[in-house]
Amino acid sequence: MEFPDVESLQDLGTFAGRARTLMEQGSMRLQAHGSVLAAWVCVLPGRGLVGQGVVLGLRTMPLASVHGAPGLDVTVPLSAIGDRMARRTSTGDIGTLLPVPPMQVSEPWTALTPARSGWEQVGAVPADELLEVARDGIAEISEGAPTGSGALAVTALRERVWGRSITDGGLRAGVGLAAYGLGFARPGSTVDIFRAGPWTRATTPVGHILTR
Repeated sequence: MEFPDVESLQDLGTFAGRARTLMEQGSMRLQAHGSVLAAWVCVLPGRGLVGQGVVLGLRTMPLASVHGAPGLDVTVPLSAIGDRMARRTSTGDIGTLLPVPPMQVSEPWTALTPARSGWEQVGAVPADELLEVARDGIAEISEGAPTGSGALAVTALRERVWGRSITDGGLRAGVGLAAYGLGFARPGSTVDIFRAGPWTRATTPVGHILTR
């Protein structure tokens, strides 16, 4: 992948780094659409065949070209992107080319494709409200799942906390977790809420959070 400038490439690295703080063993889907790279991550996997409760983060950035291929749609480990960014730093590389990691992974959430059109704005929420929900949820999980708690108990607690509705329209707390962890919500700003079919999208100038 070749980017038009080094800032865009570093933007991808920053996004991957933030995503790893939420899911260390997670992955990123990279899709090239013309001169735009769409980078997807999964914050919460959801349940069942339709992924009820899934929370995805989407960040787009300009792309100059994809070498050797007319298009790109791969899912790679976040760690692989992190390794490449670390190698750039250690060698002092200031170029705009980032090789696509050869290791690809299969993730159930990549089969859940949000609508690309037909979105209707249904409201807006203060970014500060989402940030507060995230901090409160993190604290609740930390207190409710001390060291030694079983994996099933921790999973159940996380689903209960992040699946909680935080607005009259049914926006769930997991959107706040994504906004906080991915750095999408800026204090004092407003987050616009859209709907299309079963999907809800929270949009900020930094990125999008999609859930169903």
